[in-house]
Amino acid sequence: MCQYNACVAFCIGIDTSTTATKALLIDQTGDVIGVASHEYAFETPHPLWSEQDPGLWWNATVSSIRDVLDRTRINGAEVAGVGLAGQMHGLVLLDESGEVLRPAILWNDQRTGDECNEIRFAMGGLAALVAETGNDALTGFTAPKILWVRKHEPEIFGRARHILLPKDYVRLRMTGTYAMDVADGSGTLLMNVSRRCWSTVVCSALAIPSSFLPQLFEGTGVTGLVTAEVARLTGLREGTPVVAGGGDQAAGAVGVGAVVEGIVSVSLGTSGVVFATSNQPFFEPRGRVHSFCHSVPGAWH
Repeated sequence: MCQYNACVAFCIGIDTSTTATKALLIDQTGDVIGVASHEYAFETPHPLWSEQDPGLWWNATVSSIRDVLDRTRINGAEVAGVGLAGQMHGLVLLDESGEVLRPAILWNDQRTGDECNEIRFAMGGLAALVAETGNDALTGFTAPKILWVRKHEPEIFGRARHILLPKDYVRLRMTGTYAMDVADGSGTLLMNVSRRCWSTVVCSALAIPSSFLPQLFEGTGVTGLVTAEVARLTGLREGTPVVAGGGDQAAGAVGVGAVVEGIVSVSLGTSGVVFATSNQPFFEPRGRVHSFCHSVPGAWH
């Protein structure tokens, strides 16, 4: 029997990772009450390619939420909010009605070397690119993937109207809203990281319609509410707030307390990351260190 009563509020965190989706139920003190996860695979149709069906993320999200509520015997009405985190940089292309146009191109896909060179050239060189975005063009980032689809799959790109990252596709399915947090958005190479907004300079130089990009939020911002259909599928309460959250690295840093200068975290998972928080944007002139917004408002990493 559950030891918690109806006056206790819980939160659920959803992590849309490369190999599984996890639902983490915590109470108002931050203690973990329950965890559920569902695994899936990704495809490598050609050497250096890495793709995934976004439907796998959604099915695993629904199953993980329902499982963690069932296992802990917590009523979904007691969940005060949902936060999202997940694998970064992956390109999800959607048409006007929000339907997926092709498998997502993941963060570890390496097909876009030529497109990275094109971006540097279009921006007037590496120094200008770093000055605007804080980062060099890397094959893992989202913008080179967009250029690749436009060049190699023009019929698909011609139908595209929305660009999302993996966790933000889950958000769309949960709430019906197109939104993204500034931490995850920093890894698209389409943001001015200093100003924490989309870069009109980059979008213009790369001829990427700004209308394709969702509204940006700080990590703590409420981006939408759980719909009636999702409430029926998961057991959550209709109208439960869904906050912006962050990419997996920024969200993980929040979890271990790396939210102030002087605290550094090291994560050794599918990728390896040394993470440090800064109170101001810090750009390495040659783009050898990532410069992203943090999930914490007013901070960078």
